[in-house]
Amino acid sequence: MKTKTQALMVQGTTSDAGKSVLVAGLCRVLARRGCKVAPFKPQNMALNSAVTADGGEIGRAQAVQALACGIEASVHMNPVLLKPNSDTGAQVILQGRALSNMEAQSYHDYKKVAMEAVLDSFGKLQRQYEYVVIEGAGSPAEVNLRENDIANMGFAEAADVPVIIIADIDRGGVFAHLYGTLALLSESEQARVKGFVINRFRGDIALLQSGLDWLEEKTGKPVLGVLPYLHGFDLEAEDAITANQVKSEQTKLKVVVPVFTRISNHTDFDALRLNPDIDLRYVGKGEKLQHADLIILPGSKSTRADMEYLRSQGWDKDIQRHIRLGGKVFGICGGYQMLGHWIHDPDGVEGKAGSSKGLGLLDMETTLTLQKQLTNVKGTLHLNNESARVSGYEIHVGVSEFAKDAQSTSLITLDNGSTDGLVSPCGQILGTYLHGVFDEFETASLICRWAGAEELQAYDHVATKELAINRIADAIEEHMNWDSLWDDSLKVK
Repeated sequence: MKTKTQALMVQGTTSDAGKSVLVAGLCRVLARRGCKVAPFKPQNMALNSAVTADGGEIGRAQAVQALACGIEASVHMNPVLLKPNSDTGAQVILQGRALSNMEAQSYHDYKKVAMEAVLDSFGKLQRQYEYVVIEGAGSPAEVNLRENDIANMGFAEAADVPVIIIADIDRGGVFAHLYGTLALLSESEQARVKGFVINRFRGDIALLQSGLDWLEEKTGKPVLGVLPYLHGFDLEAEDAITANQVKSEQTKLKVVVPVFTRISNHTDFDALRLNPDIDLRYVGKGEKLQHADLIILPGSKSTRADMEYLRSQGWDKDIQRHIRLGGKVFGICGGYQMLGHWIHDPDGVEGKAGSSKGLGLLDMETTLTLQKQLTNVKGTLHLNNESARVSGYEIHVGVSEFAKDAQSTSLITLDNGSTDGLVSPCGQILGTYLHGVFDEFETASLICRWAGAEELQAYDHVATKELAINRIADAIEEHMNWDSLWDDSLKVK
């Protein structure tokens, strides 16, 4: 007879309080101890997503957490994914599949239906694993979003799971965050809170003790752990763009990435950003695309709208000037589509139906389609008479067609025999639909040589992620009251 699954939910006082990282660390500790564990996030709002082994789409944070568990990611680990395509609307991904675009009020009413899918996916994980570690979204104290909540306490109450609340002391106001969050919960919600975790603490813990004592006395809840600030810690961000770098004294390649209004999967650039030989800079509104060897156009959830945004910033002129001076340009997914002559959206997939003129740098045009391409792929990248193995994933709507008399050549030969991407006749412009194309160092190094870099320091992106997961797991084991997290009836091995 299967023992009852243990579940624990991590909620935060704010976005980016450390929920994703704490869940990844808890999962790794359990996996180290020989437990069958899976991550779960009922509802996620993010433009960084991943393709699962079962051909669906989930938030990247849950894919990283699955890595921490030592298992393949599944659509049931993040049954509701919201991908914003405007200030008031988002594409709704339900159990891995795009459902429709909804405005905020429509989705608010739809959450009653979405809860059924959330509980179905959670039940599937409970039947398969001994432990499920759950991540909340934003804060449970957002009183305007409490009705029909499926992301935080609404789920915790429906699934009857205990909760711990994490706050980031590095932001300041940690005691107000924790005390206020608890105070804004209902009595039944307060009762299921097992305690608090304080994240990213620097300095002498003795100087914090009086505050910890005050918090425990005022709330009646224990502080389960104070996690230290981990210098140099870097793990894929759920949605916020991370610009931290560790640069050598003289970098070998300067890269700029324009930040679109709906930039997606900016984790594509982590492997470049974290290589000491590369100076990667994100360029925002009002800035110029300049002083670079390579300009990379990232993915976008709203390609036509971001194409117009690119022009409004004058970045099209910056790109043309960059090319005239011999610079290189690389487009990924939506950025690849922008490099063509036209982007057509006859069915209004990403907004108002119509067509937008592209940059005209690759001899192709793209038609957005109702069906989304979701697949993990492997292949060989060909560039400058060299080749390198590449792995990545496709998440896009649209089919790109090439002009019959085009002189461009394919960039990648996939293992299934098809091709992906283009190399311009002038050799200065590349494009691909593959996200994660820089994750393999051999491939990243080849592309960087094409862009003008000398040999780069070897950088293992996968090993770096593993190191980060192990660092947070080590910190949890050292600084948290582990046994207090779990029911007495089923202690962790």
